[in-house]
Amino acid sequence: MRTFLRIWVGQLVSTIGSYMTVFALIFWVWEITGSATSLALVTFFSQLPRIVVTPLAGIIVDRFPRKQLMILGDVVAMFCTVAIALLFWSDLLQIWHLYAAVAVYGCFGQIQTLAYSTSIALLVSKDNYTRAESMVAAVNYSGAIFSPILAGSLYPLIGLKGIILIDLSTFLIAFVTLLLADIPPSSSEETDEETAAVFNWSNLTFGFRHIFSTPGLLAMAIAFSCFAIPSDIGKALYNPMILARSGGNAQVLGAVTTAAGIGGVLGALILSWQGGFKRRIHGMLLGFIGAGFCKVVLGLGQSSWVWIPAHFAATLVIPLYYSSSNAIWYAKVPPSLQGRVLAADQMIGLVIGAIAPLVAGPLADFVFEPAMQSDGWLAPLFGPLLGTGEGAGIALLYTVSAALMTLVGLSGYGFRILRSVETLLPDHTPENP
Repeated sequence: MRTFLRIWVGQLVSTIGSYMTVFALIFWVWEITGSATSLALVTFFSQLPRIVVTPLAGIIVDRFPRKQLMILGDVVAMFCTVAIALLFWSDLLQIWHLYAAVAVYGCFGQIQTLAYSTSIALLVSKDNYTRAESMVAAVNYSGAIFSPILAGSLYPLIGLKGIILIDLSTFLIAFVTLLLADIPPSSSEETDEETAAVFNWSNLTFGFRHIFSTPGLLAMAIAFSCFAIPSDIGKALYNPMILARSGGNAQVLGAVTTAAGIGGVLGALILSWQGGFKRRIHGMLLGFIGAGFCKVVLGLGQSSWVWIPAHFAATLVIPLYYSSSNAIWYAKVPPSLQGRVLAADQMIGLVIGAIAPLVAGPLADFVFEPAMQSDGWLAPLFGPLLGTGEGAGIALLYTVSAALMTLVGLSGYGFRILRSVETLLPDHTPENP
C-alpha cells in the first residue's frame, strides 16, 4: 500500500496541474474563437483515439512492464505540453495544433490509465481494492475542484505561459515518484498460447471472449452498461438543463458543479477510510440506486437550492459504485490478463459514452423540449411536476434517465448471477504474494 500511496500523491499533483492547463487552454480557445464547437472538438479529438487504441492498449499492458508504460504516458503528456508551450510562446499556436496534441495524448493516456488501474492489484491487498480505487477517484474529483479555481485565479495574472510552467513542474513530481516506485511484474511467463503473438486477432478479441465465457463478468458488464446508457445521457443533458432553467446563469452552473466535485471527493475520502461493503456488489448496486435517486431530485428541481444538495449527494455515492465494481474485477481477473479484459470492459464504456450524447441531444431538442412547452402533448402530464417552457423538456428526459439508473440498481438484485457474483466466481490466485 505504501508504494501505491507514493504513486497516488504524484498523480494527484500532476492531475491538478494538467487540469489547470486544460482550463487555461479553454479560456484561450474561447478568446480567439468564441466558438462552442471549437471547444467541443477538443473533447472529440481527445476521446476518439481512446476508442481506437483501447484493444491494443490491453495487449500492451499485459505484455510490457506497467511502470514503464505509466512513465511513457507522463513523458508523452509532458512532450505535448512543451510543444503547445513552444508554439504559444512563438505566437504560432493554432487551434489544430491543440487538436493534434490532445489526440496524441489520448492514445498514450489510455495506455497509461489502463497500466495504472491494472497495477492496483499488484500493489495492494484484496481487502484494500475498494479503498485504493476510491483514492483514484478522489484524484479526478480533486482536479475538478481545485484546478478551475487555481486556473481561473492565476490565468489573468500569469497567462497560459505561467499555467503551463506550473503544469510542467507537476509532471516532474509525478515522473520522479513513478521512477522511484517498485511495481512488480504481473507474471514472469506467458499465461497461454494466445499471448504468443502480440497483435493478432485472437489477442485483440481475448478480453471480450474472456468476459463472454465468464457468466459472472458478463453479468457485471451488462449491468454496468445498462446503467451507463441513461447515466451518460444524463451527463450530456446536465449543463444545458441547468443553464436553460437558470436563464443562462453561469454562476449557478459553477456552484452546482463545484458542489458535485466536493461530493465526489468527500465520498472517495469516506470510502478510503471506511473501506466499503464487505460484499462489494452491494456497493455497486446500492450506488446505482443512490445516484439515480439523487439525480431524479436534481431533474425535478427548479432552483439552485435543490440542484446543489442533490448533485452533491449524487456524486457522493459515485466513488462507491465505481470502486466496488472495479474491486470485483481486480479480484476475479488475474493481473496477467487484466490489461486485455479491463480494456474490453472500458471500450464498451467508451462507445456508450460516445453514442449517448448523440442520442440525448436530438431527443431533447426535437422531442422533449417541444412536448413540454405550454401547448405540448406532455405538458398536461408532467407540467405540474416540472413546469413548462425552456428547459422543462430537458429536465424531463434527465429525470427519466435518472429513474432508469435507479431501476437498474434495483433490478440487479433480481439476478442471482449478479448479486452473488463474488461467491459464484472464485478469486484469482495471487501472482505476487
